[in-house]
Parts: sequence; structure tokens; C-alpha cells
Amino acid sequence: MRGISDKTAVVGMGCTRFKEQWDKSTDDLIIEAVQEALNDAGIELDDIDAAWIGTMDSGYAGTTLSSALKTNYIPVTRVENMCATGSEAFRNACYAVAAGAYDTVLVVGVEKLKDSGYSGLVINSPDGDGTFPNITAPAAFSLLAPAYFHKFGLDNASGKEVLSRIAWKNHRNGSLNKKAQYQREIPMEKIMNSPLIAEPLGILDCSGVADGAAAAIIMRTDDAKRRKKDPMYIKALSIAAGNGEGMLMQGFDFTSIKENLVSSSSAYKEAGIKDPSKEIDMAEVHDCFTPTELVIYEDLGFSEKGMGWKDAMNGKFDLDGKLPVNPDGGLKSFGHPIGASGLRMLYEMYLQFQGRAEKRQLNNPKIGLTHNLGGYPWQCVSFVSIIGKELS
Repeated sequence: MRGISDKTAVVGMGCTRFKEQWDKSTDDLIIEAVQEALNDAGIELDDIDAAWIGTMDSGYAGTTLSSALKTNYIPVTRVENMCATGSEAFRNACYAVAAGAYDTVLVVGVEKLKDSGYSGLVINSPDGDGTFPNITAPAAFSLLAPAYFHKFGLDNASGKEVLSRIAWKNHRNGSLNKKAQYQREIPMEKIMNSPLIAEPLGILDCSGVADGAAAAIIMRTDDAKRRKKDPMYIKALSIAAGNGEGMLMQGFDFTSIKENLVSSSSAYKEAGIKDPSKEIDMAEVHDCFTPTELVIYEDLGFSEKGMGWKDAMNGKFDLDGKLPVNPDGGLKSFGHPIGASGLRMLYEMYLQFQGRAEKRQLNNPKIGLTHNLGGYPWQCVSFVSIIGKELS
């Protein structure tokens, strides 16, 4: 595998606030995010050669973007890959630039969920033979918690405290972010006693839904260095699509997600990462539910197997910890407008590298990771990016 390390770079990014935006259309959100990205890069819309739009249900063709921006008949590709949709759009755009097909491209992720009349994610189930379990997302991911507690010797009360600690951390980080949907710290006691959704998950173990958009402008590395003094360099982009064997295997124990293992292993190999717990300076991961983040710590090699809960309780993943996870507040603070979340994560990496993260600013991070997961624990797509402040 040749990979993409240091061949492309991000020269501009934009992101709307994520929240209920009754007064803004999908077009409005796209325009706001793209205008910030163009201003940041110091280029005009006419400089864009091609574009990608990631959305799950807020538009069904490239015209979702071309109509909003009134682009001049450039190619626009719509991408959907469940909760990894925004990251997948970014991956495709980077590869198009690296291949030499285009010089400057735009990628946008957008979703407008709050006007859908539906309280959760919008998912149209494909036809099947009727054997696929009819289960909600909170119920599916709640299965991770008791399995983890049992395997690694936690009683229910101790396990619940670990999950609540993860939610507490992310909301604490989100309280420092003016673009987060929820900008308040939430006490541990309130999280632990929040109304049950799917035992042991309370409502504060679950990410919310929101409207939002984020955008990035990508160039080849040589062009990026001439355009901007501090671009964000792409080290690796990896995605793994599960084949569903987890649902059929007796050995699947709900304490690890194979797609995470495959996508992270591939990304680390491409980026030359040998020990992610020491070489990754910060990470944005898919905290759709608190036990998901707990399992991710171990799947991505941030913690040894069975030690993620101890690392979480000891503050390793806090803003001032050894490996801050979700420094922007994560899905817990932002909600999850599906097409936008992956690019929102990259936006935080971009701000951190440039020293623009304000009260959340970390101490000179140089290597970051973003992760998305779409589907169920036993069958999903998993995306991992490695990005850097400097060329290797």
C-alpha cells in the first residue's frame, strides 16, 4: 500500500455552531461553513476545482452543494457512509488531490436533523430477510457496558461511575467551546442519576442530535506550503467496512469492535505510528455513547486491554492528561449531525495545531487522530485519520 502520508494538506477550515437551528436551512449551514473555510484559506470559490459533499439525509446529489453555493458547474460528488460520512467525503477529496486529478478541492459535511420530525438519527433500513435485529442505537451500544464490566471485573456501580466520568470529561471540555451545542459542565451525580434510556445507559450517556456543517479546503503539500504557513498535513486515512461476521461468531463478546482494530492498525502502519499511546498527542473519537468511547480507548491502542477504565478514572484522557480525548467536547457536547461530525473533529485538530483553540488549547500538539464509527458494534464502518502539524 503506497498510502497518502504528507501528500496533501488542509489550508482552510470552517465550522458552524452545532445546535437546533430552526432559523437556518441546509443551504445556510453550507454557506456559513464554506465562507469561513474560504476566508481562512484566503481563496475564492472560483479557485475550487472540484467538491465533495457528505450528508446522510439532507440532500441526495451533488446539487445539494452546487445549488447552495452557486458553483460554476464544477464536479461535485455526494458521499454517504453512515456516521463516517463526513470523514469519508474528506478521504475521497484527499485522494483525488493526491492522485493529481485536481489542485484545490472543497469538502463539506452537513446534516439538518432537527427539522426532520424525528427524535433520533434518520435511517432508512435496506431490505433483508427479516433476521436483522430490530434494535435502537442506544440499546445496541448499551450491550458493550455489561460485557466490559463482566470481563474486566467491575461491578455495576463501579462501571456506571466509569461511564459517567467519560461523559463528565466531554461536557467539561464542551463548556470551553463556543461552537458546541451544550456549553455547560454537568456534575457527576447528575450524569449517574440521569433517566435510563437502555440500562445501564442514562440519557446523559448518549449523544444528542443537532444541525451543523463543517468544511475544509485541500491542496497538495507543495502548493499548501506556498499558500499557508501552517497547513495541517494528512498522514493516513483508513476506513474498514465490516462484513457482519461479528453477529454470527460465538466469540464476539462486545468488548471490542473489529472494524476499529482494522482501521486503526492500517492507519498506524501508513503513518509510521508504533505506539499510539505515546505518539498520538490528541484524539477526537466517536463517543456516540459512553461505553463506545471506553471500548475505543483499547481498540485504538490508547490503553492496554482491560485498562481503559482505569486510565479514564485516572484522568489520562482529560484536557490536561497524557492523551486528551475529545478536547472539543465530542459528540456528547456537539450532538451528531451525521454528515458534519467527521469534519468537525478535523476542525478541532486544525485549531489545536494552529494554537487557536482558546481555553481548550493543548501544549503544542503535533500528531492528532480522528475516529468515526457508523453502524452497530457487530457490524459497522470505522474510520481513522492521522494528521500532523509538521511534515515527517
